[in-house]
Amino acid sequence: MLLSRGLAALTFLFSLTFSLHAEYLYKDDVVNNPNFAEQINSIGAELKAKTGVSLYLVMVRDLDENQSVADFEKQLVSEVGEPSVIMTFVELKQQIDILARPVSLYEHFNKSQILSPNATFIGSVVSAIMFARNYDEAKELITNRGGTILPILAEKTKGGETVQKYSVAMFNGYSDTADQIAAAHGVTLSSSAGNGSKNFIDILRLVFYGIILYGISRYVYGRFFRRRNKDDNV
Repeated sequence: MLLSRGLAALTFLFSLTFSLHAEYLYKDDVVNNPNFAEQINSIGAELKAKTGVSLYLVMVRDLDENQSVADFEKQLVSEVGEPSVIMTFVELKQQIDILARPVSLYEHFNKSQILSPNATFIGSVVSAIMFARNYDEAKELITNRGGTILPILAEKTKGGETVQKYSVAMFNGYSDTADQIAAAHGVTLSSSAGNGSKNFIDILRLVFYGIILYGISRYVYGRFFRRRNKDDNV
C-alpha cells in the first residue's frame, strides 16, 4: 500500500513537472529535444512574468484532414486562453503562422517581418525583381525583410540535419517574437537570443545573395554583351 502510494505520488510529481516544463512549448511532435524545450520555456516564462503575454510554440507533423492552420490555432486559443500568441509550424505542409488574441497583440510584433522569406535587404531586392508582379508587391517584399524563420527553413538539409534546422528556425522566430513583444512593453528579456543569431544569418544571406547576383551578372554578360561583340565583329 505504501509502495503504491509512493509510486502514485512520484507519478503525479513527474506529470506536474513535465506539464510546467512543457508550458510554452505547447506541443512538439517534430524536434523532441529536451534542451530545445528548456530554451523555449525559459523565454516564454520570462516573457509571461514581465508582460503578462503567453507566447506558445506548437510544432506538429500534420493537421487533421481538411483542417486549416487557422482553424487549428483557434482551437488552441480556446485551450490556452488570452492574452496569448501562438506560433504554429506544420512540418509536412511546411506551413507557419502566428495567431494573436486579442487581435490588439498584433501591434506588439511585426508578423510580416518575422515570416518574411528574406533575411536581408539584398535578398528582398532580388525577390522583388524576380517575383513581384507590380510595384506594391515589390515594395512589400523590400519593406518586410528581416525574416527569422523561413530563410533558415529554405536551406537544403539531409537526415538529422533537417530536425536541427527546424529547431534553429523556430527558436529564432520564437525568440524574435518574444523580444518584440517585450520591447512593446518596455522590457528586455535576458533569456532570449537577442540579435546575435539574426546578425549571423544576415551575414550568411549577404554571402548567399552575393553569389546569386554574381551568377546573374555573369549570365547577363554572357547572354547579351558577348553576343553583341560577336555581332560587331561580323
